[in-house]
Amino acid sequence: MTAITEFTPRPRYRFLLDRAELLGPLFIAPAILYVLVLVALPFFLAIYYSISAFTIFDPSYRFVGAKNFFDVIQSEVFQRTLINTFIFTIGAQIIGLLLGKFAAMLLMQDFPGRGLARALVVLPWAVPVSLATLYSVINWTLIAIGLVNAEHPPQWLGQQDLAMIAVTVVHAWRLFPFGVVIFIAGFTSVPKDVLDAATVDGAGFWRRNYQIILPIIAPIVVIALIFGTVFTFTDLSVVYLLTKGGPINATQVLGSLAFQVGILSGDVAHGAVICLFLFPFLLIAVVFMLRALRRREI
Repeated sequence: MTAITEFTPRPRYRFLLDRAELLGPLFIAPAILYVLVLVALPFFLAIYYSISAFTIFDPSYRFVGAKNFFDVIQSEVFQRTLINTFIFTIGAQIIGLLLGKFAAMLLMQDFPGRGLARALVVLPWAVPVSLATLYSVINWTLIAIGLVNAEHPPQWLGQQDLAMIAVTVVHAWRLFPFGVVIFIAGFTSVPKDVLDAATVDGAGFWRRNYQIILPIIAPIVVIALIFGTVFTFTDLSVVYLLTKGGPINATQVLGSLAFQVGILSGDVAHGAVICLFLFPFLLIAVVFMLRALRRREI
């Protein structure tokens, strides 16, 4: 009968496995490298190009100072794009998180097929964004219930007043699973005895949700709002795939405008300036939300 011996690392590796001051930097090095190469380096390159006259057709560096910033700020297209970006971001956040909250409340209930319903919730993450361009299904539904004329269905992406609604709804559809997962995690973390005590004291459905559950899960919701805002404010995929910023810049956002100016048109300097305008707004939003979260924790 063989004796069972406790496994111990080989002596030549023990000096590494037992030293947290060596393992810590080793584990965090890939994340630091990712930030330096894919975030910090492009950011400083954008600053470098933004104060120059650099274009793909004239790559010689010529310093122009703040001229590019004034050119962009005075542009009517940029001014409209900035407003569109805020409408797109705020609208998608409100729709996505509200629908996510209501869906999470339903999925917390016990009903037949709940497992399948929870699996279907992640569908917007699993399918390509380009599938969201199939608005014929929406038109067919509206025609079937008699809300629109079958001979003249709405041109969701061709009319200025409908295009922004369309891209906002599609992006909210992409945020919807994120909101559901966040709220389910928050609802699960609420102590059951607290809800039971509130029910015994006569608290109804709305009082339990908005005076007990929502304050408890508020930190989780704030974190979700931060990630959703950053993701939406910098996103260009939905707008570019659906409308490319049209019609007549009605759905143009900062990300799509920077891509069109800096990459497609080759004006790297002005494209870099547009990209840099994303940074202060995101920084202000994140600092504001983190301070609000810190106050709530205190």
